[in-house]
Amino acid sequence: EVEKIQIKITSLGLTESRITADETIQQLFVECRLNNFLAEETPLSLPKPPGGQRIHYNYSTVINVDKEDNQAEREYLKSILLKPELPADSLKFTVVSDPPEDEQDLECEDIGFAYVSLKEIFQEQRDIIEQDIDVFDSRDASAVIGKLTVTVEALNALRSVHEECRND
Repeated sequence: EVEKIQIKITSLGLTESRITADETIQQLFVECRLNNFLAEETPLSLPKPPGGQRIHYNYSTVINVDKEDNQAEREYLKSILLKPELPADSLKFTVVSDPPEDEQDLECEDIGFAYVSLKEIFQEQRDIIEQDIDVFDSRDASAVIGKLTVTVEALNALRSVHEECRND
């Protein structure tokens, strides 16, 4: 079996906040990042949903962590499992505002962050399937601006990495 972490970004819903009120924020896409290795983003940016509604990305991606070709990613997973002092937020999802076509002078802006801990998946021995995770405001990390529904299937890969740690 190929060792991989399967990630799916299903949908995004926003609560009423500065984001829903801000008319310069119109289109949103989501980026997913594993530490410094890899950043994947939804190919589409979708119109910002009104508060209480959702936009659906249904975007899936795979991070391969096999020994042969992806040693760096694998070493990073080992470090997550072996070093309790490392920050637990190993997967970071960023909600990004994509400027409208006619406003090309505007930059893409990170408006919110959501996190999944691979360490926790391993500790609880449970993948995250279609789970709502909080999206925190990029300007105020204590404010939740919405929910991102994600799937992160990493347990098999983490078990395999852990097994390898034990054998090292």
